[in-house]
Order: sequence, then structure tokens, then C-alpha cells
Amino acid sequence: MSYIVFGTGGHAKVIVDILRSCGEKIIGVLDDFCNEEEWNGLPVLGDINQVDKLLFQYPGALFIVAIGDNTIRMKIVSQLKAATVKFGTAAHPSAVIAPSASIGEGTVVMPNSVINADAYVGEHTIINTAATIDHDCRIEDFVHISPGVHMAGGVQIGCCAHIGIGASLIPGVRVGCDTIVGAASCVIRDLPENVIAVGCPAKVIKTYKDKG
Repeated sequence: MSYIVFGTGGHAKVIVDILRSCGEKIIGVLDDFCNEEEWNGLPVLGDINQVDKLLFQYPGALFIVAIGDNTIRMKIVSQLKAATVKFGTAAHPSAVIAPSASIGEGTVVMPNSVINADAYVGEHTIINTAATIDHDCRIEDFVHISPGVHMAGGVQIGCCAHIGIGASLIPGVRVGCDTIVGAASCVIRDLPENVIAVGCPAKVIKTYKDKG
């Protein structure tokens, strides 16, 4: 397969490394703010306004939006969907993904992560380095599961949530949409939408009245 990566930040570096480790062809990168001709050994193909031209040149190309911020990633994906692009996925060879697990388009799975039996991971989600997703977990679209997160069985994560580095979640808890769980926190009870929760056990420290 041939890929076009959107983004030239640190997150994009990791995704490019994953694609290279998998032996995939990378046509180049897109970025709205990069004025260089080359980045990380790849040609810079322009900004998002070049998508139609690129689809004509490379009709079989798959796109991956390599942006770590959930909100920005969702916005760019929406723009690309309007241009009817096709999205790919990327999973590092060291990742362990159960045959019964489901991975949505545009999602990336970083090195040494584990996704166990009957887990569901939605579209354009990040399973970052060495995160573990146990059986029957459900992770919705545009989520970021940070490095070293450990999710026990049956955990549910709402769309656009961000689970901070090293956090742990006990079996069956749910984290609401757009909620942020702080680094090294331990989630032992359900968390609502649009909050920030930190600590062990994780407690809500801020509620967003209107994130829209």
C-alpha cells in the first residue's frame, strides 16, 4: 500500500517509523505549516489544499492523520472526508493485536502495545507506546490512549477522550466523551463527559460547561 501522512510533528515521526517498519511505501507528507521541501527524508507535498491534486496523482493512496491532539485530528479528518480520501491504519510489528479485536480506519497502534480479545478500537484513535487494552474494551473514535496506559477488561472510553500517560483503569469503568484523565491516575469509578480527572483514585477537578 501507499500512504500519505498528514503532519510533521513528533507524533508523525513515530507513525512514519511504523509504516517504514511494516515495509509500506510513503509517498510524502502534508502539513499546513511546513514550508520545507523535505521532512524526515520524505517530500513535503503541500497543505490540505493539495488533496484533490494528490488524489488524482495517487488514486490508491491511503491517508493517516498524524496529529496527537484529538480535536485538531478530528477537524482535519472531517476536511479530508469531504474530499473523499481513503484512510489507512498503522500498527507496529511489535504490537500484539488479537484476531478477534476490531481496529477502525485511521487508527494507529504504537510499538509494544497490546489489544486483547474482542476489544473494539474506533476510527482515528491513538493506541500509544506500550499501552495495554484488555478483553472486551470499547474505545470510541478520536481517542488518545497515552503511553503506558493499562485498561482492564470491559473498560469503555467515549469519543475524543484523552487517557494520560501511565493511567490505570479497573474492569468495567466508563470514561465519558471529551474527558481527560491525568497522568498516572487510577480510574476506579465511571467518569462523566467533559471533565478533567486526576489522582488515585481519579477525582474530577474541572468540568467544562461547554466545550463546543
